[in-house]
Formats: sequence, structure tokens, C-alpha cells
Amino acid sequence: MKKHFLILCLLALTLQVSAQKLDYSRLITKGVTYTGRVQHADNGDVRFDWTGIYAQTDFSGGAIAVDMSSTRPCYFNVFIDGRFVRKVYADSLAHQRILLADKLGRGTHRLRLQRACEGGGITTIHGYYGAKGAQLKGVGRKPRMIEVFGDSYTCGYGSDSPNQQEHFKIETENVDHAYACIIARYFDADYAIAAHSGQGMVRNYGDKKQRSDYPMLLRHTKLFDNIDSVEYDFSQYRPDLVLINLGTNDFSREVTPTPDQYVGNYVKMIQNLRKHYGDVPVLCIMPHSARKYLQVCFPILRERLYNDKNVYLAEPMLEILRDGRDYGADGHPNYQGHRKIAMKLIPQISNIMDWQMEDRPVK
Repeated sequence: MKKHFLILCLLALTLQVSAQKLDYSRLITKGVTYTGRVQHADNGDVRFDWTGIYAQTDFSGGAIAVDMSSTRPCYFNVFIDGRFVRKVYADSLAHQRILLADKLGRGTHRLRLQRACEGGGITTIHGYYGAKGAQLKGVGRKPRMIEVFGDSYTCGYGSDSPNQQEHFKIETENVDHAYACIIARYFDADYAIAAHSGQGMVRNYGDKKQRSDYPMLLRHTKLFDNIDSVEYDFSQYRPDLVLINLGTNDFSREVTPTPDQYVGNYVKMIQNLRKHYGDVPVLCIMPHSARKYLQVCFPILRERLYNDKNVYLAEPMLEILRDGRDYGADGHPNYQGHRKIAMKLIPQISNIMDWQMEDRPVK
């Protein structure tokens, strides 16, 4: 009896190991759901460059790899069955086969592959490799969807950095540890992010002009973050809630725009979103780092948007972060700082959306 049991155990182990061996002869391009602004090609390639975009699939066979290329180096977070397992690095114009997970148990597992950083270049996912006979199935959308427009704070610039004296490194920028993803996790919502470091509503960081040539008012209508010639098709999804967190860069250093210029662009952006999304709630966030010029603009913004009953201004969250504790690279919020920002916004979102607050950690 023991001998038969041992043979059965060895046979089961052999089958499991065999199932986990990746089959590089079959590139799988179907059965994957992408959330965010992506371009699907006829050959199965999927191209994108906005931070936070994520792919999801339920796969069988116990192992999975991705075939991707990238015009600039970029990091991706890998989650299996809802748990973070590793960060992978894409840095080649040529096809890279990157192992995402292996030696998993039998049955179906869920992959989420999330772009963690800005990167500045186009990522192309050519497909996936599974074990022999593996099946991939796309993951359905969640009942809730949040879209966020922002700058380096939203991108998670420095969120994984050990201290605020450190300068920017691509490996310490992690959108998953920034407030937008934290909020989406708390409310169990899908999300899409259009954010770029240094962006302002009317003026980008350090620009010598009051009006930048390519501020977020123009960038937010594009399919790609770094290509201004391809317009985005806003019918791809309709968020339940829009968050806008812009203004720090508008009023940074030297020349600054007038309140009318800033508020004027803000109103135009909301009007454009109204054209595409209808009467969805929009929450305008005053950044935690807002100085007096930006603070002056928000009462004007409230007055200009008074007749739009589905536009909300978040309560100020000035001075909620502490030096030496809540900041990462170049004085940007670290993961703890972003959790504080999220905790300030979550009750307001709950009230606006009538989404019940749950007894769960904000992380």
C-alpha cells in the first residue's frame, strides 16, 4: 500500500512539474483584459505608455511568462492571486521573454501585470507563454471604475524611496503605492490613470512661460502619454468617478500663471470630460503641497463651477505630511505619505459616491 501511495505521489509531482514547464512554441495573444489607455494591433500586439496600466488574466498550468519590448526602461509589478510576488524590468527594443510566475499549485491562477512607472517610452506586449495546453481567460470589469488625472504625486514618484534627500530613480517610482491605487484598492474599484511628472493644468514645472505648450489640458485627450498625435477614444470606458489632482507644478518656481488662466483651463478640462462621460462626479483635489497662489484659485474654481452640481472640491489636506517620515525622493510622498492622503480622501469619496466605508486597512 505504501509503495502504491509513493508511486501515485511521484506521478502527481511529475505531472505538476510537466504542466509548469513553459511552452515557448505557442504565443498566446487572447484571453487578457487590459485596463487603461492601450492600442490593440491586428497582430495581437498591445501598446501603451501611461503609468498604472494593467493586464489581467486567469491562467491554468502553473506558470506564465510575457513577451514584451520597450522603447525605454520600465518596471512592472507582478501580482498572482491578488498578492504581490515580484517586480520585473523591461529594457529592450527586442522581444524579451520575462518569467512572471512558475511552480504554482494546480488549478487556475490570476495574473495582474501593472506598469509601475512612467518610463517615458512605449511598452509593447506581444503575448504570453503558458504551460503546454494552458488556457488564458480575461478578467471581467469590476462594478466600480475611477479615473485619475495628475502629476508626479499620482505617478508615485519616489513612493518607494527611503528618504527625501534621494533623487529620482525609476526603480523607486511605484504607482501602486500612490494614493490613486490605494483608494481604488480600498473601494475594490478598477482604475485608469493619466498622469505625468511635472504636468500642470496650464503651466508645467519650471516653464519660463505662463502657459506651457503641452499642459494636461491637452495631454489628457491623448491615447499615449508621450505621443501627441494620437487622440484617445473616450468611449473605451466610462468611469463612475473622476479625480483631478493638478496645480503644484503650475505655481512652481519663477513665473506663475494667473488664477484666471489656471481656473480657465481647469473648467475647460471638466467641460471636455462632461462631453465624453456625461454627468459623472468629479472631485477636484487641492494638492497637499499647495501654496498660497494655488490656495487662492480653489474658491474661484468653486464659484466658476457653482452650477455644476456634480463637481466637488476636496477638503484641504495641507500639512498632513511630516518631514523625515512621510516623504521619499525629492520631497515627494512615500508610501506612508500616500496612505495619509488616501485616508483624507476616502471619507469624502464615500460621501459623494455613497460607497460604504469598510473595516479594512488603507494600504
